[in-house]
Amino acid sequence: MANVKKESSSRGGSIFSAIVIVGCIVVGALVWRFIMGDGANFEGGVNTGQPVQGNYLGMVYKGGAVVPVLMGLFLMVIVFSIERFFVITKAGGKGNLDVFMEKVQSSIKGGNIDEAIADCDKQQGSVANAIKSALLKYNDVKKEGFNSEDAAETIQKEIEEATSLEMPMLEKNMTILSTLVSIGTLAGLLGTVTGMIKAFGALASAGTPDQAALANGISEALINTATGIATSTIAIISYNFFTSKIDTLTYSIDEAGATLVNTYRKFRGSLKS
Repeated sequence: MANVKKESSSRGGSIFSAIVIVGCIVVGALVWRFIMGDGANFEGGVNTGQPVQGNYLGMVYKGGAVVPVLMGLFLMVIVFSIERFFVITKAGGKGNLDVFMEKVQSSIKGGNIDEAIADCDKQQGSVANAIKSALLKYNDVKKEGFNSEDAAETIQKEIEEATSLEMPMLEKNMTILSTLVSIGTLAGLLGTVTGMIKAFGALASAGTPDQAALANGISEALINTATGIATSTIAIISYNFFTSKIDTLTYSIDEAGATLVNTYRKFRGSLKS
């Protein structure tokens, strides 16, 4: 049942990611064509003219055909960052995670397993679900009367299985964010190269160099460079931020599991003495 649920969630996530990627590219192209390319942004009222002085929309439009791709990549970073923020925040549960962990660990150390389970039900989220699964296994182990080491292994295995079910949801789309770091830079570099080709083409023209074409080529190169750098910068900040959040959630589960195992060992030790 868990594997079916996991596969279904994976398929749903893949469809969502594909829709977002295509949608962002389309929206980026539409923004570039109809908003940035609006005649009001250019001298003479047509986008074939020079941008109105100080009009950044027109300037970015003149960045060339790579700009809509970069716009799409930029939108992807924003959309996937927002999506990860809500998912990872939800995974932490309803209340403050640090307060929850303190209460649960205190309950576990005091042997109040039912109270810890009740706290997990109130907290909800991926961390609480994984810890609750381990707590329920703890109660089962106590009833079955396993020796300390067998019980520790059983509880630890339950924690690992519960974590493995929760982690794909937390890490989903993180690969896309990390990929956008590189793609943003490379797409910006591609736009830079095409702009410089146009600039050098203007210099290579017979007679006096076409100063307008030269300026447009250099402008295109710099616009693409700036857009690519901005996209990659936001992507890497988002990726590192969410990676840190996921590591914190995983550590919380491991910490609670270690406390649970140690508590059971003390419990078995007290029975032997």
